[in-house]
Amino acid sequence: MKCEKKQFNCPVEATLALIGGKYKPLILWHLIGQPLHYMELQRLIPNATPKMLSQQLHDLEGNGLVHREVIPEKPPKTIYSLTSFGQSVVPVLDAMCEWGKNYLDIQPH
Repeated sequence: MKCEKKQFNCPVEATLALIGGKYKPLILWHLIGQPLHYMELQRLIPNATPKMLSQQLHDLEGNGLVHREVIPEKPPKTIYSLTSFGQSVVPVLDAMCEWGKNYLDIQPH
């Protein structure tokens, strides 16, 4: 899904094309500071179906945000980690987290 710069009307649109979606921000968030096996990601994001999780990981890998490494064991293990480009989105995710905390704090319980 490599994104081409010319297809966007504004920078927010480009950002959403790369990290938008139901599970992409969560995947990236969980990969901050630690590589994870596919099954670990599945446990951390239980609402994502295996097909959806695989598709979102494939998109993130295709756009250069996530690195996929297959360990040739029996059975093979797949480990995902952030690329340096993926690391560059961490401040955006941090800001989303802070905004979400503030939003949750002002909601009536």
